[in-house]
Amino acid sequence: MNTRLGLVAAAAMAVVAAPAPAMAQDGAGTGMVTAASTTMRDAVLVPATMATPKDPDTAPRAVIDRFSSRAGTLQVRTAENGLPGPNQPIDFDRRPFITRGLGPDGTPVQYYNFDVRSRAPATLYILYREGDARPVEGQLDIVDAIPGDEAYNDFRRVVKVTVPRGYAANSVTSVAEIRDSGFPLRATTALVNRPIVPEGSTAVRRLHGNSPGLERGWYGGQVVYYFRFEESTLEAASGMVPASPIYVTFAVNPDRPAGGPASGFRTEPGSARTHNVVQTLPSDAGYSPLWSVSVYDNADFGQVDDLASVLRANILARGVALVNCPIVAVDDGR
Repeated sequence: MNTRLGLVAAAAMAVVAAPAPAMAQDGAGTGMVTAASTTMRDAVLVPATMATPKDPDTAPRAVIDRFSSRAGTLQVRTAENGLPGPNQPIDFDRRPFITRGLGPDGTPVQYYNFDVRSRAPATLYILYREGDARPVEGQLDIVDAIPGDEAYNDFRRVVKVTVPRGYAANSVTSVAEIRDSGFPLRATTALVNRPIVPEGSTAVRRLHGNSPGLERGWYGGQVVYYFRFEESTLEAASGMVPASPIYVTFAVNPDRPAGGPASGFRTEPGSARTHNVVQTLPSDAGYSPLWSVSVYDNADFGQVDDLASVLRANILARGVALVNCPIVAVDDGR
């Protein structure tokens, strides 16, 4: 029996390296990187091409479509599912974007579903003036990819960009301008989870009282909007996004006709509660919102109520996909 049948296309399960363009590690092993096109000397002036700051309030907005065939894997728009079109706001607090499951000890949890993602992070560029410990006030961070781009990922490795003291906020609004400027870059191990979404999208749940509001960034001189999830600190010690296991079961097993994701998760009668079990919570060492998905037989649904019981279930397939599912509620009482 091919237990992976109907789960996720094989290409979507592959981990694809996506290095940031025009970035190179320096030869000293210091973690400093420089733009490949030029060498930074004693920069004290902002390049003339960047002399006029851009206004994020009046700048053009990038077109964002998370559900195109290029951007989505499990969440692809069809005439039947009616997923929002390009630049249409998304309400992530309704199904299929939010799921009720179980923690390792059986505690109820809720998590958002942001589709299949790679372990190879994209890049977030944050600008700092020389000598400052805080980012340039008013400057929007800069991203290197949006949904539909080959290198896109919700998860981004932070790269710090050092700009001259006289730099004016939002004079630089694209990776190309960073590359051409010759400003020093320093890649860090810090990872952030910032799904890019259409303006007006909502996802109101967060842990620790973190703000659910949208933030703005730059992409190729255009404004983009994204959510910030900070339920736990993430590090890319190996350069990759860490992953943690989750065990799920579907209304129809994936080896059956119309089975797997197309059938939806199995839930308790009269409830939206699944018996999907996450192995870690945000308070645990090893937690990551990038879940490595294993599938168990839905015949064992009634016997599964925590991690110990799901590990006794019949596991049909292991590690079939990597999905971005940040936990946003623990012990919700429902």
